[in-house]
Amino acid sequence: MFTKIIAALDNSPTSRTVFAEALALAKLAGAHLRLVHVLTLEDDGFPEAPVPPPEDLYTFIGEAAFERYLELRETLQKKSSERLQRLVDEARATGVEASFVQHLGLPEHAIGKLAREWPADLIVLGRRGRTGLGEMFLGSISNYLLHHAPCSVLVLQGRGTAAPAIEAQEQTPATTG
Repeated sequence: MFTKIIAALDNSPTSRTVFAEALALAKLAGAHLRLVHVLTLEDDGFPEAPVPPPEDLYTFIGEAAFERYLELRETLQKKSSERLQRLVDEARATGVEASFVQHLGLPEHAIGKLAREWPADLIVLGRRGRTGLGEMFLGSISNYLLHHAPCSVLVLQGRGTAAPAIEAQEQTPATTG
């Protein structure tokens, strides 16, 4: 059974389903739940990097723009950390041991590295639904992890709301053997 579960979250509506399913599985298994969010350039609110003025004609403008970029990025990181902490608190309120980590970079690499180093038994994540050229050029985090993760991977489609595993377990009559 699972003892360490990673829930890979982003800012999509599917993240709530991913969290609920991972929490239900962690509760059923008595596993530690680690939430991870990897900030990327695709995140809503992620600031665009400033472009330096030509030939550093106005160096102070470039420096001010870079400082503003860092402030905006820090604000985004803080908001994300606060959201993750609320989810950790929610998990702990149900009796599940939980923690979170936040990274900046490529989600597929950061999640895979965390799964190796922690080490995790299961990664739960959502699927964005990229196909064709979108998947070819932008990649698929779920596809990458399915092929490269050191543990099992559960990919949730993100259509509608799936009933968490714990609710399904409670509705299924117990069998004795």
